[in-house]
Amino acid sequence: MLPSDATPLAAFQRDGFATLPYDPLTADWAAAARAVARPLVQDPAQRARWLRCAGTWFAGVDLLPNAADGAVEGVPLAGAALDLIHQMGLRPDRWHPAQVSVIYPGYPQPMEGESPAAARYRIARDAAHVDGLLPVGPDRRRKLREPHAFILGLPLNSATPTAAPLVVWRGSHRIIGPALCRVLGGHRVDDWPDLDLTEAYQTARRICFTDCERVLLPVQPGMATLLHRHILHGVSPWAAADGDGAMTDRMIAYFRPQFPDVADWVPAPPA
Repeated sequence: MLPSDATPLAAFQRDGFATLPYDPLTADWAAAARAVARPLVQDPAQRARWLRCAGTWFAGVDLLPNAADGAVEGVPLAGAALDLIHQMGLRPDRWHPAQVSVIYPGYPQPMEGESPAAARYRIARDAAHVDGLLPVGPDRRRKLREPHAFILGLPLNSATPTAAPLVVWRGSHRIIGPALCRVLGGHRVDDWPDLDLTEAYQTARRICFTDCERVLLPVQPGMATLLHRHILHGVSPWAAADGDGAMTDRMIAYFRPQFPDVADWVPAPPA
């Protein structure tokens, strides 16, 4: 949530995230998106494609059939979060189909093919990661393959605070960004997608776990969460009790538009 003395922009720049309060325009979009997304999430073919972690996570990448302007069934993508994105000059020319991420009771279970160490990390560290640094090759070396401009999370259904909320490490963008900038800045921009960032990323991540506050971000429809592209984030294990309103899942739509130019993801350091 925003401190009482902070504007959304100031909170975003300082903390690497901003949680925007209820906005009726955002709530209208969430209701329309929920009506469209729910049948897709329950479709057997989609579940066969997107279920992960022994059926406790539906990944749903690019699942929502929103229009290029973000609208769903004619309901515009609008509200305070969109105003903030526009204020920062990050509003994309075209919105990609949103991810529909659904977490179910029991999350996380081990993912098929996942090593025991990775399964432990998913529980102990919320599967903390920075978007866009993809594990490439048999050795899963981290490379900048998806230069996202930001991450916008829009909750589609009501959920208790213990139903596997999003987790961020406050201020971690100010550690991760400079660490990767030091590596990328010494190379031609055209070579950035092929550079091995694994060591720099893992070292910076360890510092974040030690020095940055872990913050849970439970949200409800009509609210929005905007994340900086460099922030360390993950998903907390499901801890909601069985009797918490007979809740069966927690569903969020995520937009992660990419920069047309990878150079905008981590600007080269000053000479």
